[in-house]
Amino acid sequence: MSRNQALFERAQLTIPGGVNSPVRAFRSVGGTPRFIERAQGPYFWDADDQRYIDYIGSWGPMILGHVHPEVLEAVQRVLGNGFSFGAPTEAEVEIAETICRLMPSIEQVRMVSSGTEATMSALRLARGFTARSRIVKFEGCYHGHADSLLVKAGSGLLTFGNPTSAGVPADIAKHTTVLEYNNIAALEEAFKAFGNEIASVIVEPVAGNMNLVRATPEFLAALRSLCSEYGAVLIFDEVMCGFRVALGGAQQVYGITPDLTCLGKVIGGGMPAAAFGGRRDIMAHLAPLGGVYQAGTLSGNPIAMAAGLKTLELIQAPGFYERLTTQTTRLVHGLVAAAREAKVPFAADSLGGMFGLYFTGKVPESFADVTKSDIARFNAFFHKMLDAGVYFAPSAYEAGFVSSTHDDAVIDATVAAAQRAFAALAA
Repeated sequence: MSRNQALFERAQLTIPGGVNSPVRAFRSVGGTPRFIERAQGPYFWDADDQRYIDYIGSWGPMILGHVHPEVLEAVQRVLGNGFSFGAPTEAEVEIAETICRLMPSIEQVRMVSSGTEATMSALRLARGFTARSRIVKFEGCYHGHADSLLVKAGSGLLTFGNPTSAGVPADIAKHTTVLEYNNIAALEEAFKAFGNEIASVIVEPVAGNMNLVRATPEFLAALRSLCSEYGAVLIFDEVMCGFRVALGGAQQVYGITPDLTCLGKVIGGGMPAAAFGGRRDIMAHLAPLGGVYQAGTLSGNPIAMAAGLKTLELIQAPGFYERLTTQTTRLVHGLVAAAREAKVPFAADSLGGMFGLYFTGKVPESFADVTKSDIARFNAFFHKMLDAGVYFAPSAYEAGFVSSTHDDAVIDATVAAAQRAFAALAA
């Protein structure tokens, strides 16, 4: 028995499903999860000492690759001072100043420890600011596991949302309206029907949890216009795409200014850190200034702040995003060419250091489009690539990530493995 299998069997005795986050369980692709022992640059090694080219990057944070020497040194420098204080530190001020400078829509920011905390807190703040209850989200966009957000569309546009998880009361779900991503007509109809009830619209401008799906510029422009017209708070969930697709996030790419932004992943450099921030007049409603309560014992943890600050410093290097985009584009073009040669229906897309792989004939624009993927073929491709030492997301509904350490040799090795995998799928 492999060590991975032994660890998985052992883990299932004390951890539900043997994992601490569901996608790690390999349930959608089958097989045994890999238990990771160590990582370096674009690679990690499992419990059986098998090396993989890593395309999840801890689901986004490792934009500089694993164990970047300067990030490691920054963390080591503060470790001896203490792990957590429950009191303010200068590093919290420095990272807040950095975020506000890099994303001008953010005038003030509050640090938290997870993306779920960030989105949950931003929605509470929006409700407190507007004195309204209804929120709008979009099918396929994942904003963490807060009750109000684990909701899918009802049977019709104006029906109550339905919980997608046991344990979410219907009384909470009814305050969430779920619309189709990139559907402007549905958005306009919703605002016409109950625009004065809407506290907030929350959206991933570049979705990553139904695979990579980009918002159209027209859709985001309509969102901005309608939220302004009806006094709703527009929240960009950039936990995943913030500092991933561009230095100023997706809002820089699209030229759209949200009222609040949620961040995570990259801003912690691999440590648990996230944030939400935006207009000063809205943020002033947070305790201790206002009546919207939010708190966190480990928020602004000094070790996480050190890793995040150094990461944010390094990604500002001239040409960083141009090089990252070039390598990500090189990857997806190579994969598309390999699939075409094997005559396997396949599409791919990328933006900055994020990419999506779809076993369909075209790049999707909505969750409904993504569900048309050939899941069985994706699963077979995933395992063939895993056997070849390439670790893609173990789900057809997750985006992938490239780091600055994925050089030409790494990309070429990936494409070569994909050529063999696609050929086998076509046989």
